[in-house]
Amino acid sequence: MLTINMAVLLTVIVILRLRRRTQSRTRVDEKLTVAIVLALGVLIAPTAVGHSILDFLTQLVNGISRAGQ
Repeated sequence: MLTINMAVLLTVIVILRLRRRTQSRTRVDEKLTVAIVLALGVLIAPTAVGHSILDFLTQLVNGISRAGQ
């Protein structure tokens, strides 16, 4: 039996949708892409990968804010 991780599936869909030309997108198409990205964020957030991304972004923001002082 083959199982598909929803986060991986949504990641592939987002990558395929973002590769399209910007001029050919409609507002409905853009809204659908945003909804898919939000769903992907909800699926990734509680995982170890989500925590790693959050830690990385936190360190990046802290580094940038220290450099600006």
